[in-house]
Amino acid sequence: MFASLRLCVLHIQRPNMKRLRRRCTVPLALLFSTGSGNGYTSAFSTSEAMRRAHAPSKSRTTELHYSSYDAATGGPSVAAQSFFSNDKEASLWNDPTLQLIDLEDIFTGRDVYSMEEWCVQNGVERIEGIQLYTEDGADYGLSTQVDLPAGSTIVYVPSSTVISSDQVAEDLGGSLEAAENALIQMETLTARRIPLFRLMVFVLKEYEKGVNSKHYAWLQSLPRQYYNGVSMTEDCFGVLPPYAAKLAKSERENYNNFVAGLREGYVDIADEIVDDDTIVNWAYNVALTRFIEVWQPNRQKKIVPMVDMINHSSEPNVDISFDDDGNCLVTTLYDIPAGSALTISLGDPTNPTPIFAQYGFLPLDCTTIFCKAVHLDKQIKELGYDYRDLLIETQTGEVAPKVWDIFLYELLQYNDEEAAEKFYVACRTNDIETKEQYHSSYFQYTLESLKAHVYSMINSVDQLTISAISFDLGTHPRVPVIVAHNTLVKDTFANTALLLEQMG
Repeated sequence: MFASLRLCVLHIQRPNMKRLRRRCTVPLALLFSTGSGNGYTSAFSTSEAMRRAHAPSKSRTTELHYSSYDAATGGPSVAAQSFFSNDKEASLWNDPTLQLIDLEDIFTGRDVYSMEEWCVQNGVERIEGIQLYTEDGADYGLSTQVDLPAGSTIVYVPSSTVISSDQVAEDLGGSLEAAENALIQMETLTARRIPLFRLMVFVLKEYEKGVNSKHYAWLQSLPRQYYNGVSMTEDCFGVLPPYAAKLAKSERENYNNFVAGLREGYVDIADEIVDDDTIVNWAYNVALTRFIEVWQPNRQKKIVPMVDMINHSSEPNVDISFDDDGNCLVTTLYDIPAGSALTISLGDPTNPTPIFAQYGFLPLDCTTIFCKAVHLDKQIKELGYDYRDLLIETQTGEVAPKVWDIFLYELLQYNDEEAAEKFYVACRTNDIETKEQYHSSYFQYTLESLKAHVYSMINSVDQLTISAISFDLGTHPRVPVIVAHNTLVKDTFANTALLLEQMG
């Protein structure tokens, strides 16, 4: 597709990181804001403490063994295949020819070099200058070393390399359908989550094949550890503010539902795999953090090797699309100067908490956060508002007008039902003049109510953070990113408190 194509090298010129935040899962050192200055090191100080006592012993793999890899086919060599046994009674961990990835060895580096070569062998093309980069050997992304004009197609991935939830369903057929039906009958899954389940099953089946998997090199390039909601413990949930805890728990609940359906036994995956929480959790996280939502010709989820290395920004500079044949195209949204990271948006930039819950990092380029008034969820729904309407600016503490609406509406409901009904109509019809009249009449009461919420949040987050930093990082490695989230909330609300005090 491209006239010029070459294998790219890591550790290149550092891209502009001003607005870049990681899609992958190792928190940046600046998130570890505990004041010690060495949180990044201490968070990864002990491996044995993080290993599960019940986990089976596995052969450790640290690199792609080319003696078992056939570059011509992008999969295992004939010699490697000849050793492969489909006997599920035999221990997978005791079969050295499979070279199963040791997911509990979180200190082994990600083998992105082999993945890059594998992508080339499987038809992935990039214009010259599009390269993988790393700053620390743990996090990776794509950047450009040349100026890129707007509207340029810069990466092409053939449909044969794209992992599609629809294709997974077609390949696995009845066994997967039976597992999905079991989930639906358990009332633990809606139709919109089925594509994610399919991708999770795909990752598990490919993992089970070991080096015999066509996607072995891609699997080796993925993070071993994640920091999002599904990876958190009950202790982690207990040190998050209510809104973040709610989102994190929701993702964990969905994961538990998937596991329950998987363990019904319909899908042909070895019990040693399905019963290993570390492996299943990893597979779920791979699917959850790397999928792309596709709406046409039907809704499905896809994972695109190489393209899944593109990181997040609130101001993305590239777009990911698929042509009629299912090939993936990465196109520039505007002129991109040399030395820039390629970025997409992984969520609503006005509200970083859902990104934190799903992907396990905190976008530090966000300018607003949700006001955290989850206790007014009833009022929010009645007025037809959305969390995206109820924001506080992180730098100034300024409160969005609709936040004032929900606090006033609650006060009126408890003190003057007739006034509450009129204010409700004004909000639903966007009658600005009537709303302003009510806000003027009840301003002092609304101000005091809002102050009480703000100071309550500051005190609560303080206590939650104190509890969080008392945890052992060996068993709670997600503490630093949790503390970073809590610190953002506290600092924002502290700015709001100053602003509200100036009002009276």
